[in-house]
Amino acid sequence: MTYDFAPLFRTAIGFDRLAQVMDTAARNTATPSYPPYDIAKTGNDSYALTMAVAGFGPEDIELVVQDNTLVVQGRVNTPQNEGEILHRGIARRAFERRFALADHVEVTGADMNNGLLRITVRQIMPEALKPRHISINTARPEASRIEPQPAAESTASVAQDTATPVATAA
Repeated sequence: MTYDFAPLFRTAIGFDRLAQVMDTAARNTATPSYPPYDIAKTGNDSYALTMAVAGFGPEDIELVVQDNTLVVQGRVNTPQNEGEILHRGIARRAFERRFALADHVEVTGADMNNGLLRITVRQIMPEALKPRHISINTARPEASRIEPQPAAESTASVAQDTATPVATAA
């Protein structure tokens, strides 16, 4: 499956990354379902990613942000001797989940409570992207107005200009 972004690129500037994200999403058809997660919008510019990571402690999970991608990795710790396991319903397998982050999005924190890992994310509007007022400069009326000269003075200045030799650049 391919997408044609040509109409978008004709009228928009700087959306190159959108095509890359869409292409990556189309290629990832076999997205793993473990561990389950929720993404919630908690404010105008803030989000929360909550992952169910039962059986993992904070020391077993690594969060890395690199190239606008949040990578959450869980490492399997050494199992404690709990006796003979008759049924294993709690998955204790290693995992890696990747989340694409938009430009100007930063991970602000992470906490774990009751087997849920909550990662807080917020979008930061840089000063360069905030709306700013551009003033329009106009020419001063006094400077742009041409004062008429008396006829006698204008003919005298023309006569002086023609009498002055013109230097040529060699």
